[in-house]
Amino acid sequence: MAELTALESLIEMGFPRGRAEKALALTGNQGIEAAMDWLMEHEDDPDVDEPLPTPLGHVLGREPTSSEPGGPEGTSSNAGEAKPVLSEEERQEQTKRMLELVAQKQREREEREEREALERERQRRKQGQELSAARQRLQEDEMRRAAEERRREKAEELAARQRVREKIERDKAERAKKYGGSMGSRPSPPTEPGPVPSSPSQEPPTKREYDQCRIQVRLPDGTSLTQTFRAREQLAAVRLYVELHRGEEPGGDQDPVQLLSGFPRRAFSEADMERPLQELGLVPSAVLIVAKKCPS
Repeated sequence: MAELTALESLIEMGFPRGRAEKALALTGNQGIEAAMDWLMEHEDDPDVDEPLPTPLGHVLGREPTSSEPGGPEGTSSNAGEAKPVLSEEERQEQTKRMLELVAQKQREREEREEREALERERQRRKQGQELSAARQRLQEDEMRRAAEERRREKAEELAARQRVREKIERDKAERAKKYGGSMGSRPSPPTEPGPVPSSPSQEPPTKREYDQCRIQVRLPDGTSLTQTFRAREQLAAVRLYVELHRGEEPGGDQDPVQLLSGFPRRAFSEADMERPLQELGLVPSAVLIVAKKCPS
């Protein structure tokens, strides 16, 4: 059974002549399978249908010589050779084999493309999982840093409160040591027994002794401070209490304070600061006013 040429087989399989000739030429005429592989791989190329460059002799308009293929002698010799003619059944059988080969190549190509698509999808999912894991790690790091920052701020706030409490306790201890200790340790003068009254009706009224006094101090900004002191504490203890608990004034150090009594109006001097509250008539309660004292 005569065989079709590779070019005829490709044309019978439905490939355009120009594309089939190009495939055979570029594969070095190594057979129909090599040409079909080239056609399947390059069927989507934009220049697949562009013809190959024309040989030099045809470009220059030179006619082939008698020794070259296509020359007069070659033409006559080729014309003398009769090309075998295939019957219809042989042509159909050969075409069937070629179509089966094309279908096999097409299946192989589809399987290869499917494997490549699966690999690309696997890579895409892997990259997505890595990106999601990286984003989650970033969020966890941010949350951990925020929690550490909150713990640090809370620890600093607690430390600041502790320092304030310790300062207040030290101030109280120093004030008690400076003013309360000396007054508390001072012995009270002995009292002489008075005459015994002859009858209850002639007994004079006894004056009540107070151990404590309640002092309300009105500040220049309209607010007030209230504190209970011992009756024997000096007035300087009240002034120290005001200096420790009045609000901070903007602009630097606070000015010293001057204590005034409400009624009758009286300004207490530095000498009065060493006198007990009882001697100044501030027991059992009194209202004092704080006025700014200009520095001397």
